[in-house]
Amino acid sequence: MTQTTKTQKLLTFEEYLAYDDGTDTRYELVDGELVEMPPESQENSNLARFLFVELLKHFSFYLVAHKDTEIEVAGRRARCRLPDLMVHTEESYAALIDAPRATLTRDMPPPALVIEIVSPGTANHVRDYRYKRTEYAAREILEYWIVDAQMQQITICQWVEGQYEDKVFTGATCIQSVLIPDWALTVEQVFNRAKQPELPSE
Repeated sequence: MTQTTKTQKLLTFEEYLAYDDGTDTRYELVDGELVEMPPESQENSNLARFLFVELLKHFSFYLVAHKDTEIEVAGRRARCRLPDLMVHTEESYAALIDAPRATLTRDMPPPALVIEIVSPGTANHVRDYRYKRTEYAAREILEYWIVDAQMQQITICQWVEGQYEDKVFTGATCIQSVLIPDWALTVEQVFNRAKQPELPSE
């Protein structure tokens, strides 16, 4: 779920980087407007943490970012996204070592992988399946995963010759990733293992 925060004027990317409202609120920048990123549902938070742990089995810990690295993307005006998860390349990680904040600007190398976990609602669905898909493809990010608990599916968008080709995985199908060829979990396993355990009744 997101909420647009009205500012007195549309922000440039440089103004966004310098913006500080004195709170810990996280934002994305969409065509110059700040969009508040409120806390996720427990289900989505569990999914993000579960996938973070799984990614650590395949990549060095310093390459895996969990809701703490943003990426500048193209739009009608300034845009910056904050993916749920990101896997750096060695080059994109190195570009941030001396940077004042964890923001991959358009003059920096792109990460290898971004993952977005879809929140309920039509606007969130359109944002992740349509707008972010276009934005991440333009950044030439090799894979973009759309993890959709409501649809019980994971869509992997693979960058091929200038555009994304989508593969939708459901049920007992094992996820097939070029970046993670030894990934062994099915879609069912991802969603089932990420579920919050039921608390014992008193």
